[in-house]
Amino acid sequence: MKANSYDAAKQILSNYIEQNRCRKTPERFAVLEAAYSFASYFSIQELDDRLEKMNFPVSRATLYNTLKMLLGLHLVVCQRIQGGMRYKAGVTGDRCLQVCTVCGKVTEVKTPELADVLDGIRLKRFRKESFSVYIYGTCSTCQAMLTRQKRKENTNKKNKHLNEYGKR
Repeated sequence: MKANSYDAAKQILSNYIEQNRCRKTPERFAVLEAAYSFASYFSIQELDDRLEKMNFPVSRATLYNTLKMLLGLHLVVCQRIQGGMRYKAGVTGDRCLQVCTVCGKVTEVKTPELADVLDGIRLKRFRKESFSVYIYGTCSTCQAMLTRQKRKENTNKKNKHLNEYGKR
């Protein structure tokens, strides 16, 4: 967890709660801390598991309501990715994501050329704040696994063929 970004997020949440006369519950801060402890994208279930490991279990309603508040404060972002919704803490601004369609791994990539193109787009009667671009494909780890499986299948087919017809 990056201490500076977490401390800033904690202060933003605290100020929001005070200004809007919400209850300053320990559960809200525990959810924030657990979200900021992830290095990458996480699911609701993973967040719930992390809270249990921290010996701070919360109800699903509290989890969803707190995430909704954190999303509204832009302390957490939500991405609809293959396999469901994924969240990431401390992310603001524009992003380009690579999504593996085999294992579901999500990686952020820096694409200054794409950012320049999208920044230059003028939209009618709309002020853009940020963008997200998804690039779907197969990561190198899964590609290697698929290649090995295909070679194995081809070898098995060849061996089966030789066994059926015998060697000449």
